[in-house]
Amino acid sequence: MPQPGQQHAAPASAPPTGWFPAVQGETPRETSPYLELDRDAWAALARETESPLTAEEIHRLRGLGDSLDIEEVREVYLPLSRLLSMYVESAKKLHQEQEHFLHQRTPPRTPFVIGVAGSVAVGKSTTARVLQQMLAHWPQHPNVALVTTDGFLYPNAELERRGLLQRKGFPESYDRKALLRFVIDIKSGKDEVAAPVYSHLVYDVVPDEKVVVRSPDIVIVEGLNVLQPSRSREDGRTGLAVSDFFDFSVYVDAHTTHVRDWYTQRFLKLRQTAFRDPDSYFRKYAALTHDEAVAESERIWDTINGPNLVDNVLPTRSRATLVLRKDADHSVRYVRLRKL
Repeated sequence: MPQPGQQHAAPASAPPTGWFPAVQGETPRETSPYLELDRDAWAALARETESPLTAEEIHRLRGLGDSLDIEEVREVYLPLSRLLSMYVESAKKLHQEQEHFLHQRTPPRTPFVIGVAGSVAVGKSTTARVLQQMLAHWPQHPNVALVTTDGFLYPNAELERRGLLQRKGFPESYDRKALLRFVIDIKSGKDEVAAPVYSHLVYDVVPDEKVVVRSPDIVIVEGLNVLQPSRSREDGRTGLAVSDFFDFSVYVDAHTTHVRDWYTQRFLKLRQTAFRDPDSYFRKYAALTHDEAVAESERIWDTINGPNLVDNVLPTRSRATLVLRKDADHSVRYVRLRKL
């Protein structure tokens, strides 16, 4: 969510209690619908596979404040890219078997859609970029598109008209119908689908600018609210949700106190870099002292990003296919995968 500071405590030895709901009256460890793997067990799944990304490529993909390095890519994202590639290939085989079962030629298989969700400053944009690059290196699916939901925010003028400018990133600040139509068009197999473009520099949707997705094998949709459930309509009926069209979803998770700290750290770095650009919407923050910048970043978190995380983003975590749980140093420590 493009609040200032965005680019685009549980013990380390165990995941927090209540991370996922358990069946009432039963032991969570025994009845959880998820497989839980620690860092070493997860890394071992791709130990014999060479990472396709160089140190230079990883540096370019790393978001401000992220500690992404070759080891993290090899031990976390390489197994994940292999797993996702297996899912994509399985979907292809299922499509072929369905054709055989129906005794007729069906339309071409639609793109495999992956949702990536998580808080502001948790590193979900970096996760999405790394997955895009790694998946594109697998020869079975070289065309991997990445679309962020920031482009589907209402323009600032419309947000101001609706009284939502200070709630940017909350579910109601997005043109959800347009986002849903985009994903439906992707899963309908359209050759070309366009999405609006957002500028973090000017903090607004760029008029008349589009990113065009052309015949992709995989589409990654990254954003705060991509795992939001469907809403009830005024007539009482339940509509569709964007996540209804995901084939796989990833939630990037961390303790809220860590995410709050990361947000402040990133805000301070942007104060010395992007905020100094004369065209930056946030150039006023460049003149703040260190203490003033810390206070302002904490105010923004406590009044906007934090409440949005607790009320809207975090409740969608259990809807993900896979959760990457980060530790205080931004490294992934645990992985939870929904059982098949």
